[in-house]
Amino acid sequence: MENTLATPAAAAGDAQRTGFRVLGAISFAHFLNDMIQSLILAIYPLLKGNFGLSFAQIGLITLAYQLSASLLQPLVGLYTDRHPKPHSLSVGMGCTLAGLLLLAVAPDFITVLGAAMLVGTGSSIFHPESSRVARMASGGRHGLAQSIFQVGGNGGSAVGPLLAAWIIIPNGQASVAWFALAALLAIAVLWQIGRWYRVQQALQRARGGHAKAQASPLPRRTVALAMGVLMLLIFSKYFYLTSLQSYYTFYLISRFGLSIQSAQVHLFLFLFAVAAGTILGGPIGDRIGRKRVIWASILGAAPFTLALPYANLFWTGVLTVIIGFIMASAFSAILVFAQELIPGKVGTVSGLFFGFAFGMGGIGAAVLGRLADAWGIEYVYWLCSFLPLLGICAAFLPNLAKPARPAH
Repeated sequence: MENTLATPAAAAGDAQRTGFRVLGAISFAHFLNDMIQSLILAIYPLLKGNFGLSFAQIGLITLAYQLSASLLQPLVGLYTDRHPKPHSLSVGMGCTLAGLLLLAVAPDFITVLGAAMLVGTGSSIFHPESSRVARMASGGRHGLAQSIFQVGGNGGSAVGPLLAAWIIIPNGQASVAWFALAALLAIAVLWQIGRWYRVQQALQRARGGHAKAQASPLPRRTVALAMGVLMLLIFSKYFYLTSLQSYYTFYLISRFGLSIQSAQVHLFLFLFAVAAGTILGGPIGDRIGRKRVIWASILGAAPFTLALPYANLFWTGVLTVIIGFIMASAFSAILVFAQELIPGKVGTVSGLFFGFAFGMGGIGAAVLGRLADAWGIEYVYWLCSFLPLLGICAAFLPNLAKPARPAH
């Protein structure tokens, strides 16, 4: 890894072509990062039993994690646009490691909240800079690069519930500490990526300094409207996905009487579909335009989400896989679309959108938890089924020129 990520000759070559080794490394780090984060969601039934938590308190755990990530990510992105920090990726993973170890020994609900906030802080540092690395290694194929980066995270999120079912649920909360080994591996990988990143900075300085920020090709009012529409679509996507990520196991247990382990297998299938669908949105957007992908990935899920509250167990599993697969393509397309609206501000835009997505997930978890306590978990899924209809707002997005495909 050291030679492929840190050699100046290799780095110079990667400036002209897609750096798949670098993309593979940052995607693997994203896999480990999100696998660790998903453990918090996956062990909610265990924490609920250990500490006698209500659904509202379960939502507060997600809120604590998501808000610590969402509030810091735009600030991290803004700062690193001006002052790039190649090794901040390893520092962020160190925060995640600390949160993981604290979660393993947490004696009460307040300590669990603190552990969740530490993991969220690590995420706030990881995502803006790692998204920048993906764009640097893209060779001009920005959608493909973001999809490769994102599929690592979604794959980690899918694997987390399975590992929780196999390791943590049978062995108890303390067994969370075993996953510190994954955090240490991620720190090692990210340190090497940081070396490659530093070489890229040196090459940029040798070519005449930092690139100046480009002006947007669109009027400010058009950019502001488009950013507002993209934020609304992020809201609809992540409010809905939170209903599945945070409460799907409870829904299956409540409605169909499944065991915790069986419910987590269903959660894995949904998250695996999300991971599989993620890889499509970016490269398809590179070819046919990102607006079409955004439109299809949000509004296209609506028929299936509307049918879900009325399905039996078999069709519930089928529909959630379809929903996860379709909706997964949205984020890479939305993020690259926003980066093209505001060129030259990769860290700021990435931090803003990752942060907003995390914030919507956190607020959604808290709001839906209160609704589940008051009206029941099945009501939550009926109410959320209408959210993808907001995808019709994609009609207000401007038509950006489709970039020419770079030579290979």
